[in-house]
Amino acid sequence: MIYGITLIVLSILAVPSLLLAKKPNAKELLDKITPYQGWIGLVFCFWGVWGIIQAILNMSLLADYPIWWITWLAGSLVEAILGFLLGYGMINKLVLSKNEEAKKKGEALLAKLAPIQGKLGLFGLIVGCWTILASILFL
Repeated sequence: MIYGITLIVLSILAVPSLLLAKKPNAKELLDKITPYQGWIGLVFCFWGVWGIIQAILNMSLLADYPIWWITWLAGSLVEAILGFLLGYGMINKLVLSKNEEAKKKGEALLAKLAPIQGKLGLFGLIVGCWTILASILFL
């Protein structure tokens, strides 16, 4: 359940226009979180990559629990990508700035992913809600 909640929070941070459309006073909260967005993105990026690695290492679960495994992999992919998008400034500063070629590849990846940030945020909301709902229904 916590996995679903964190995925929803990350998705809301990635698509703030959705939250602002529903609650105009949420801008104050988002303004407070903005200085920490890079660190939040960095943590979620590494957490998502770790989730992808764990899902691949536990592929045997695909035979017994295919829906859970697909949800796990999809959520981890969304976390890694949205985390990268939100934390690119921090990732660039801490990791990519030491290597010019890696910096160029990071910028190219950012340019490819930035246009789909809104769609990924919506998908993250859906996967996060599904994770919470499924954990309530099936436990």
